[in-house]
Amino acid sequence: MSRIVGRYALLLLVLVITVGPFLWQLSTSLKGVTEDIYSTPPQLFPLHPTPGNYARVADAVPIWSFALNSLIVASANVLGNCLGASMAGYALARLRFRGRTAATTVFLASLLVPFEAIMVALFLVMRSLHLSNTLAAVVLPGAIGALNVMLMRNAFLALPSAVEEAAVIDGANAWQRFTRIALPSARGTVVVVAVFSFMFSWDDFLWPLIVLSDPAKYTLTIGLSYLQGTFVNDQRLVAAGTMIAVAPLVLLFVAAQKHFFRGVGEGAVKG
Repeated sequence: MSRIVGRYALLLLVLVITVGPFLWQLSTSLKGVTEDIYSTPPQLFPLHPTPGNYARVADAVPIWSFALNSLIVASANVLGNCLGASMAGYALARLRFRGRTAATTVFLASLLVPFEAIMVALFLVMRSLHLSNTLAAVVLPGAIGALNVMLMRNAFLALPSAVEEAAVIDGANAWQRFTRIALPSARGTVVVVAVFSFMFSWDDFLWPLIVLSDPAKYTLTIGLSYLQGTFVNDQRLVAAGTMIAVAPLVLLFVAAQKHFFRGVGEGAVKG
């Protein structure tokens, strides 16, 4: 009995740590100017909930323009990763060519390199291509992620080889086997790749901050930091902006959670 109580106590502690900050930000974003957000003890539920802070955020900074820029970047990254990582993963898993093992090793090794170690080189590349201060420069470094390639590779490795061999006998080429057999069988992993790509692009702060200088092209994460610097004494507006930024991620996960958890199993690394 004591072990069960301990398990539930641990789960409750994890829930408070993970969900607590989100609920507190949501509560703060709904509190009016007459409520003290620094009261002791803390007041989680607003006494007079109001959505007025969200309207004030939109009036203060062009947050919807920032959100549109983030949506463009995230959508481009999702498209690039779903297509590029799927094709690269299929090639590493199913095609026989010289250097396949070396290519797989390079993808695995790139996972160990922190972004901070290569961001200066990336910036110089974007500047040499005359892409600095453009949304294309924000998209390109994450257009095909090594982690997503490895997820798709492991998903394709798990497919029965007999099905593909039968397709070869029927005269199907590599592209037909990829689009008609392999890719439909790994739909769950494709959803995982899409969710990861969207979350990474939507939440990315450092790289857009480095490569963008025009406020009209700022993404939402940079815009939120600008909001916090402008209204540092009004945490209600900061909380409202945070909720606007988090809402698409929550909706995306709720819509894709069924396929997401199935895809995690498909693309798991098997020992």
